[in-house]
Amino acid sequence: MKLWGGRFEKNTDKLVDHFNSSISFDSRMYRHDILGSIAHAEMLGRCGIISEEESKLIQKTLLEILKDIEDGKVEFEIDAEDIHMNIEKLLISRIGETGKKLHTGRSRNDQVALDIRMYLMDEIKTIKSMLAELEDVLLSLAENNLDVIMPGYTHLQRAQPITLAHHLMAYFQMFARDLERLDDCFKRTAIMPLGSGALAGTTYPLDRHMVAEKLGFAAITENSLDAVSDRDFVIELAACLSIIMMHLSRFSEELVLWSTFEFGFVEMDDAYSTGSSIMPQKKNPDVAELVRGKTGRVYGSLIALLTVMKSLPLAYNKDMQEDKEAIFDSVDTVKMCLPVFTKMIATVKIKKENMYRAAQGGFINATDLADYLVKKGIPFRSSHEIVGKMVLYCIQNKKTLEQLTMEELRSFSPLIEEDVYRAISLEECVAGRKLPGGPAIESVMAQIEKGRAFLKSIKL
Repeated sequence: MKLWGGRFEKNTDKLVDHFNSSISFDSRMYRHDILGSIAHAEMLGRCGIISEEESKLIQKTLLEILKDIEDGKVEFEIDAEDIHMNIEKLLISRIGETGKKLHTGRSRNDQVALDIRMYLMDEIKTIKSMLAELEDVLLSLAENNLDVIMPGYTHLQRAQPITLAHHLMAYFQMFARDLERLDDCFKRTAIMPLGSGALAGTTYPLDRHMVAEKLGFAAITENSLDAVSDRDFVIELAACLSIIMMHLSRFSEELVLWSTFEFGFVEMDDAYSTGSSIMPQKKNPDVAELVRGKTGRVYGSLIALLTVMKSLPLAYNKDMQEDKEAIFDSVDTVKMCLPVFTKMIATVKIKKENMYRAAQGGFINATDLADYLVKKGIPFRSSHEIVGKMVLYCIQNKKTLEQLTMEELRSFSPLIEEDVYRAISLEECVAGRKLPGGPAIESVMAQIEKGRAFLKSIKL
């Protein structure tokens, strides 16, 4: 008979047992469930709701069950539905009637809310550590490529010269915000729901604050209905993970493009590439492509969670069991992608000459030429038009701006002098952009220094 089966006259259909069971996926929360139950049992004993002897026996037996699970000695049962009932059933089988007292003042509703919060708190910490490792690699790569000039792009068209270091630091900032989002998400996850019961709390004099402190929560939930019926902290984490994957996917897309023959900016290390079953010359950026592809499943989990919750009345509904697989898959996917992406980017070969060569084409110093004219006293809109005509002339005559003779240049504006060639050199175009946040070496070095300070400030 089920632990809740007192009012039922017959057993549930086997098909329903399988349909209703969540043990196949929520068994991963066994440790959190047991630790939560130990804290609950200790509190019950401390508050005199059960005897101290009963409390200690329950705690001792739960620790033994935890060890047996970790030693592979426990086989969970589908009939027991979920990890919570499986562990309680094991407890009762070992210590009898005393084991039945563990659930005093508790419902599976607040128990599962506790477990998922504890589980996700641990996973947030793990993902933060993985992000910090990626950030550290990006800082080192940027430091080693401060003077590597490349074209910056808008609309995938060459736009203005930047450095590879500057480009890498853009991603550093994105992942830094991801770390901050995880910190914020953690704050709203680290709120202890146990004591909320099924929806209306309990008449037992529970010490909720004691349990919260024992389990490392920052606070307790303020409303019992809200505590058991919402999963916004799960959805918030799914959103954070989706944004992380979006950033990884954008970076991956660029690496895929950069590793093509057409770009030739980078070459993936052999350890992070694959070949073709038919074309012997191929070296495919499959790791980057797979990270890009896996982004879709994380997005899908976020939409699934929002859809599950969108029309549920208060309080708990069985629909909410569907939150586990979605968020577990998102967590697993991000934890799979981050380490392999970090190692891939750390081993990538930078083709500096190709980057510089690409920066020499596409008239990416045109804005600097317009700025040169502005400094000579010409309004920017007028200088913009003048340089636009120069570019058209260059296209028609198959030249770059640097290749124009002084005579040709002065035909567009008599204010142009010999110093123009230095002003529109790629090196000067980059060096001149030394405002905070710009691509000049001193500016990027300042970004790197702040980046290292930021990483040190992150609590992992």
